[in-house]
Amino acid sequence: MNTVFFDIDTQLDFLYPAGALYVPGAERIVPAVARLNRWAAEHGNTVVSSMDAHAENDLEFRTWPPHCVAGTAGQAKPCGTLLDRRIVIPNTTDSTTGAGAPQIILEKQTTDIFQTHTIQALLEKLHADRYLVYGVVTEICVARAALGLQQTGRPVAIVTDAVESLSADAARRLFDEFTSAGGVLTSVSEVCQGR
Repeated sequence: MNTVFFDIDTQLDFLYPAGALYVPGAERIVPAVARLNRWAAEHGNTVVSSMDAHAENDLEFRTWPPHCVAGTAGQAKPCGTLLDRRIVIPNTTDSTTGAGAPQIILEKQTTDIFQTHTIQALLEKLHADRYLVYGVVTEICVARAALGLQQTGRPVAIVTDAVESLSADAARRLFDEFTSAGGVLTSVSEVCQGR
């Protein structure tokens, strides 16, 4: 089964207290994300890692404080979540030359990965049988990725111990909406045991 792992926005500005838009408690998921990414690669699965890559005057900063500005330390992903072989696809082209790399870092400028120029062509090239989604923030970027992937008609699971939310109530509402639409909730141990 060709499972594509979606590692959503696990970047320093979100994951650690010194980050520009820190999600309280998010540092706890870093080992889980690293484990999932490594497991995926070891079992021949692709990891698509979304990455905010904002300009200094990005329109998103009208809604959110500045964060993940391209080229800054806060934009980076923790080293443990990065695979040795990876490619970055900027959100300026529909090129998906990264298909075939163990880790594809897909740059974006909004909270919704489905607003990139690259996602649809990439999904077509990856030919997934199912998707696993994890990262931050549960009820925002993870939600948009998971609900968008459900629209492909393929099974989608959220790895609940590899996500972090800003609001536990909002996360519960997402999980309810997601499972009502056929989504599955799973854990790191279930994924890594091949379930």
